[in-house]
Amino acid sequence: QVQLVESGGGLVQAGDSLRVSCVVSGRTFSSYSMGWFRQTPGKEREFVAVISGSGRTTAYADSVKGRFTISRDNAKNMAYLQMNGLKAEDTAVYLCARGKTYHYVQSSYSRRSSYDYWGQGTQVTVSS
Repeated sequence: QVQLVESGGGLVQAGDSLRVSCVVSGRTFSSYSMGWFRQTPGKEREFVAVISGSGRTTAYADSVKGRFTISRDNAKNMAYLQMNGLKAEDTAVYLCARGKTYHYVQSSYSRRSSYDYWGQGTQVTVSS
């Protein structure tokens, strides 16, 4: 069974930076793309970023482009989301998810159905 565990969330002020991490169990980590989503109460889970299995290609939601950076370390089975210039509207539970394929699909990478394993999430709160 694949397990994903996020860490690194916390309370920060607007304009601050924070990095959240995700460790994935299993031997085939590099064979799958990885994504980050976020969720706030009463709203749909929102796509944030995705990275291919190799780490060479990435894609972002327009709301975070230029501020957030997704990365991965395949030797450590880790995925990261570096968040700079945080805003109050970035407050959410951040969840990592394992993609179903090595390369993410342009037409569907933002959909929850493109991911098969999810972590429990880590809370990020940005005070204004």
